[in-house]
Amino acid sequence: MSSPTSQDLLARLAQVIESRKPEAGGDPDKSYVARLFSKGTDAILKKVGEEATEMVMAGKDGVADKIVYEVADLWFHSMIALAHFGLRPADVLAELVRREGLSGLEEFALRKVNQREKDEE
Repeated sequence: MSSPTSQDLLARLAQVIESRKPEAGGDPDKSYVARLFSKGTDAILKKVGEEATEMVMAGKDGVADKIVYEVADLWFHSMIALAHFGLRPADVLAELVRREGLSGLEEFALRKVNQREKDEE
């Protein structure tokens, strides 16, 4: 039996998160994710911010296990935010594929050009 790919794992986790939405029958009394969805956008985004801060603090400590743990929390809560906005991990992966082969400087310059064009419309 082959091991699942990272993309498979993200897709499965996204399905679980979707199933916890109140409109999918998620019960806020029984599910942390359902409770977070029921609290709305601000609560979800606040949690992503908290997890990002905890990841930064773990990075400052330089302890590999703590960094991995906090990045996992950040990714998980970011996936909840994605689901809240009707997005999926595949959308993020597609964006990373689009950026593959571009230098960070090229990507940044391209974003500036695209934003300038939007502003002129």
